Amino acid sequence: MKINVRYFAQVREKLGPGEALDWPEGAAEVPATVGELRQWLIGRSPAHAQALDAALPLRAACNQLMCSAQEPLPDGAEIAFFPPVTGG
Repeated sequence: MKINVRYFAQVREKLGPGEALDWPEGAAEVPATVGELRQWLIGRSPAHAQALDAALPLRAACNQLMCSAQEPLPDGAEIAFFPPVTGG
């Protein structure tokens, strides 16, 4: 399964613009939802753990549509993580 992850705002400042992830067919630890992907990414490095901490109120989008942590993770998806945004 292949997933493109994009980061925005302070998450981008800590992790860069994003990363491409690729799990081989039949891999045991493939995330099934956006929330599981976030948890998987938190385990990648201390920088990921800090930027994506579960206590942070980050939003997510799957293929440019806002989604919840329970959103199924389709092969080839673009997942974005970013803080809540306010307008003025």
